Amino acid sequence: MKPLYLAPMEDVTDPAFRMLCKRFGADRVYTEFVNADALVRDIASTTRKLTIHDEERPVAIQIYGRDPESMADAARIVEAAKPNFIDINFGCPVKKVAGKGAGAGLLRDVPKMLDITRAVVNAVHTPVTAKTRLGWDENSLYLENGTPFIVDLAERLQDCGIQELAIHGRTRSQMYRGDADWTLIGEVKNNPRMRIPIIGNGDVRTPERARECFEHYGVDAIMVGRATFGAPWIFSEIKAGLGIPGYRNTGIPQTMADKVAILKEHVLASIQWCGNDERKGIVHSRRHFAASPVFKGLFDFKQTRIALLRAETVEEVFKIMDEIVAKWGN
Repeated sequence: MKPLYLAPMEDVTDPAFRMLCKRFGADRVYTEFVNADALVRDIASTTRKLTIHDEERPVAIQIYGRDPESMADAARIVEAAKPNFIDINFGCPVKKVAGKGAGAGLLRDVPKMLDITRAVVNAVHTPVTAKTRLGWDENSLYLENGTPFIVDLAERLQDCGIQELAIHGRTRSQMYRGDADWTLIGEVKNNPRMRIPIIGNGDVRTPERARECFEHYGVDAIMVGRATFGAPWIFSEIKAGLGIPGYRNTGIPQTMADKVAILKEHVLASIQWCGNDERKGIVHSRRHFAASPVFKGLFDFKQTRIALLRAETVEEVFKIMDEIVAKWGN
């Protein structure tokens, strides 16, 4: 078994998208980031992110924050939603999170990161996992004694009681630039002191790359993130390429028409998730239009793409999608 997980992504991994990815073979899905302070303050838009469905299990709810006490309180609230895992975000690189000392910002304050981890683990009975990066920047990749920073950090997080660790193969300063470095992920996995599963994350877009990561670096699971945008069927494609029998899917879409039909389904599910607000649901799902491989490389597609991203009604969106299939479909 070579598990594939849907990575937690803000404004992406809502229930509508998670359910699609699950249908096409994701072995585990993660919610969007949940702000611990906002959760404790009972902010409606935040507590809404705790919505999970039995059909998407196993599911992890991911929380982030910079204070051990509020993170522990948030974990208790999350536990009431009955996720399979509570995941701690130590990897988000965006300024509004990392710049305030949460997410990847805690890579510059490891003692506090460990305090937060212990506080969350001790607050709940649900298994606690964590996701992080290789380090803050390239200058912090190795300790003075030559030990990779992430190897040392992984051991310390394990000692705090986490049940799994996911590692994105970039530093915070890289954001999403350059290629993910799986070498250090492999060093964590091959450290004889590590007893917990190690999940690798970063730039897995094809079955060939997934096979290489499993076989060469020995990770226990692979987390797929941006490659899922507009392509929830990527899990089926990777599993088929890996030769995994019996993977969950409803058939890998082969034609543009098949894939566009799934994008349409996602639009309707997003509208429902957004309280049946048609325009809001369409706007919420636009990033999938923008990034979907369905529309990559189409000749003279620019104006059609602009029109698609400006459409504000289901009728407009679907009409343009149908025109795309008629003109460029196979």
